[in-house]
Amino acid sequence: MRSDKRMFVLNPLPPAVAASDLALLIQAEPAVIGHFRYAGFMMPRIRAHFQDRRVAGTAVTLRMPSMDGSIVHYAIGKARPGDILVIDRCGDTAIAAMGGAVAYAAKCAGVAGIIVDGAVTDLGELRQYGVPVWSSGTSAVTVKTLGLGGEFCIPVSCGDVAVNPGDAILADENGVLVLPPADVAAAAARAIQMQADEKVTLARLTAGEKYPDIMGTTDVINEWVARHGC
Repeated sequence: MRSDKRMFVLNPLPPAVAASDLALLIQAEPAVIGHFRYAGFMMPRIRAHFQDRRVAGTAVTLRMPSMDGSIVHYAIGKARPGDILVIDRCGDTAIAAMGGAVAYAAKCAGVAGIIVDGAVTDLGELRQYGVPVWSSGTSAVTVKTLGLGGEFCIPVSCGDVAVNPGDAILADENGVLVLPPADVAAAAARAIQMQADEKVTLARLTAGEKYPDIMGTTDVINEWVARHGC
């Protein structure tokens, strides 16, 4: 009897993050949330290939352990408008997980973004088709359709962060943040308020105040000097 070593795990799509929460989250900057939240940020090697683009959506996860791109094609066929594909390449950095044709298919499916802990290719086409992409690198060597296996909608690791199917993703050129759906509204609201407060700070700077005075740094340093006599 022939042994078939191909292995696919094909789970159903997770519930989508509430549209009202995503509408709030897209107004928040990941770097502002980074002022008060420290978990869930992907490592800086996961870099944006688009400038001035921010996306928020539901994580649709896939694990792609080989040179076989079948699971990416499957994911594109299942993704809903607004979903964000999160691809775990299991440490492979030499072979591009996707390129222009996949990016165009993603555009047609309404995918909001694609995040790859690994390489991508066809940067010009990716930018032309407009679906924002993040990856840890680029490569001219690409995957093939081989039917070797892969996993869909399972917990993965991307940028050294655990990502569960159905998590919320917020990403721009500064970085990628993974949030449990239950944390989205509070984190987004706090960041939006901080962004509004920063506009007040900028206005005070324009009016001539000094930044350390506004931020309270002057008082902190003066207190240290008084204690240490320096």
